[in-house]
Amino acid sequence: MEQEENPQVADLETPTDPIIAPEEQEADRGFDVALRPKSLDDFIGQAKVKENLSIFLEAARGREEACEHVLLYGPPGLGKTTLAHVIANEMDAQVKITSGPALERIGDLAAILTNLDDGDILFIDEIHRMNRSIEEVLYPAMEDYALDIIIGKGPTARTLRLDLKRFTVIGATTRLSMVSAPLRDRFGAVFHLDFYGSEEMALILNRSARLLELSVDPKPLELIARRSRRTPRIGNRLLKRVRDYAQVKANNVMSEEIVECALESLEIDPLGLDKTDRRTLRILIEKFNGGPVGLTTLAAASAEEIDTLEEVIEPFLLQEGLLARTPRGRVATDAAYLHLGFTPVEKQDTLEL
Repeated sequence: MEQEENPQVADLETPTDPIIAPEEQEADRGFDVALRPKSLDDFIGQAKVKENLSIFLEAARGREEACEHVLLYGPPGLGKTTLAHVIANEMDAQVKITSGPALERIGDLAAILTNLDDGDILFIDEIHRMNRSIEEVLYPAMEDYALDIIIGKGPTARTLRLDLKRFTVIGATTRLSMVSAPLRDRFGAVFHLDFYGSEEMALILNRSARLLELSVDPKPLELIARRSRRTPRIGNRLLKRVRDYAQVKANNVMSEEIVECALESLEIDPLGLDKTDRRTLRILIEKFNGGPVGLTTLAAASAEEIDTLEEVIEPFLLQEGLLARTPRGRVATDAAYLHLGFTPVEKQDTLEL
């Protein structure tokens, strides 16, 4: 199946540490595509989403029509882009890819929409970053499969309506709250992707290892799975780094000992925290007595961007129970103290200073 990629796709910001960053990295793009599932049966995890999607797509195929517009949201690296390609494969449709920031002018969107054929899928990544003027052009296209173009200005201006083929928009976002209500309402199906469990991560890495023709036992893969921050993209990236380490240091043998050495070399601890995560928690504990402290103050003290803290570092720390949000700010939990080697007594002494 042909899959076209729009050259206008915007580059993502480079996070603090690309090893554990959930965003896609340019260097890993081909690697990620090679491991991408092609069907719902191959897609591991997100059971409820898969169940609903299966019914949704089967019904559309039964009616021999394009499926309704789909909005996928959740943290980065969990499979939103992969699911968009899976939907295209299941519907035997071509998928064309762009992103919210890449659609700078109405003409950009018009050029894409007028070149879509019946049943084609338009995947819009980071849809929450789309310009509002572009959204207003997209509304009638999604509802009525028509494109309204204003020709001229002032009293002589007139509207030209172009009919479009029936197509499907799949939007992906990490910030559902930033998608405007009128745009959200035009999606017939909205699915939330959540973090994966350790067993699901082990299955994903086992599948990736088979595709990469790696001879590795389940135990080493479980070690990588536990440090993958419950995110498939990070797990596959770690698998790639461990494979390189084993090739150079152990003649391609990925034993438990080699995996441990590789992950220690990458400074990723048993919970999946890297040095930036640990430094953030240590600053919160040592400089601010465990909190509460505001995000802006924490960003200044750790020399990190606020967006990096909020979108890359904080979500996983919250999921692991190492950080808590309160009305007064961020607070390090007991689990954070214990993980960094502080005892409850030391915590109490710190808070009394």
